[in-house]
Amino acid sequence: MSKVRVASFSVSLDGFGAGPRQSLEHPLGENGTELHHWFIETQTWRKMHGEHGGRGGVDDDFSARSMRGVGAWILGRNMFGPVRGPWLDEKWRGWWGETPPYHVPVFVLTHHTRPPLPMQGGTTFHFVTDGIHAALELARRAAGDKDVRIGGGVATLRQYLSERLIDELHLALSPVLLGRGEALFAGIDWRDLGYRCVDITAGEGATHVTLAKRA
Repeated sequence: MSKVRVASFSVSLDGFGAGPRQSLEHPLGENGTELHHWFIETQTWRKMHGEHGGRGGVDDDFSARSMRGVGAWILGRNMFGPVRGPWLDEKWRGWWGETPPYHVPVFVLTHHTRPPLPMQGGTTFHFVTDGIHAALELARRAAGDKDVRIGGGVATLRQYLSERLIDELHLALSPVLLGRGEALFAGIDWRDLGYRCVDITAGEGATHVTLAKRA
C-alpha cells in the first residue's frame, strides 16, 4: 500500500532542519550543509550525482531505501530555489542543473503561478497554488500505487504533520549543533498527533529514527 512519507530528512541535535538565511551561496541556510555530511559521503549520493565511490554501510542503506518506490515528490518553494514573491521570469530552474535527481513528477508549493517545468531524466516540476491538500491529491494521482515523498523544507513538513497527513518519517539525526535556523520540533506534540517511534538505528554519520502514525 502506498504511503505519504518523509525519508532521509536531516535534523541537528538541537532540532533544526536547515540553517538561517538561505541564499544562492547557502541553499540549506548558513552551516546547513553540516546536516548532510552523513548523506554526501554515501555511495547512493555519489551515484545520484554521476560520481563513483562513496561509503557503504548503514547510512548508505537508508539513503538507497529512501529513493525506492517513490512515484511523486512534494517540495516547498524554498526547496526549489531562493526566489521570493512573484516569478519575475522563468530563468531559475532549480538547484540541480538540467537533470534533477527526482526522475518523477515534483509538486512545488507556491503562492504564485508558473507553468510546468519539464526537465531531463523524467522530472517535471508542477507549481501548486491551492495549498498542501491540493498538492497531495495531485501527487497521489501521479504516484499511482507508489509512495509520495515529502521532501521539505521544514515549514512544509510541519504543515503536513499538523494535518496528520504523513504516514512515516525517517529522520537522520546528525551529530551537529546549528544553534539557530528552521526548527522542526518546536511546538509540535508528536504524541497528540498520533506518532510513535518504531525504529532507531545507529549509522556511521547519523542516527536514524523512524516515526510512524498510529492507525
